Amino acid sequence: MTNHQRERLLDPTGASGDRDDGTLAPRPRSLRGLTVGLLDNTKPNAPMLLDLIGEILVAAHGVAELRRYVKDYFGTPAKPGLVAQVARECDIVVTAVGDCGSCSAATVADGIQLEAAGVPTVAICSDSFRMSGRAMAQVQGFPGYEFVTVLHPVASLDENGLRDRARDVLPQALQVLGVEA
Repeated sequence: MTNHQRERLLDPTGASGDRDDGTLAPRPRSLRGLTVGLLDNTKPNAPMLLDLIGEILVAAHGVAELRRYVKDYFGTPAKPGLVAQVARECDIVVTAVGDCGSCSAATVADGIQLEAAGVPTVAICSDSFRMSGRAMAQVQGFPGYEFVTVLHPVASLDENGLRDRARDVLPQALQVLGVEA
C-alpha cells in the first residue's frame, strides 16, 4: 500500500501567497469620465482585443481616456514598477489575454496585484485555461478572485472574431467591475 501525501502548490512566479486579504478595490458606479488602463501581456491578439474593448468602453460607457501598457513577458506577472505606474495613472484596468496555461495564471496574478494596489481590475483569460487562473488565484491568497473568460482560441482570430470576443466578454467584465452593462 502506497502512502499518498499531498504536495503543496508552489507559485512559479516567486510571489508570496501569504496575502490574508482577499478584498477587492472599491468599485466605480460608472465608467463615465474615468481613465482605463489596458494591460497587454504580449500574447498575439491581446493588443487588438484590448483596443476593441477600449473602443466599446469609450463609446458606450463614457470612458474619458484609455492608457495602454505592455508587460515584459506573458508568462510572468507584471513587474512591481509597472503595477505601481498603472495604479497611479488609471481608475480601472482591463488585463488580457490569458490564452495559455502560464499566461492565464500570470494574467490573474496581474489582476490580483492591481486590486491589492487599489485599482479595480478585470483579468481576461480564454476558457480553456480557467483552471490555471483559479490555481494562481489560490496561490496568491485570493481564491475567490473573479476573472472572466472568452472562448478559446484568441491568438489565431481575425479582427471580426476578436470583435465578437470583445462584445461577448464585456458584460461579464463590467459585472466584475461593478458597473451595469
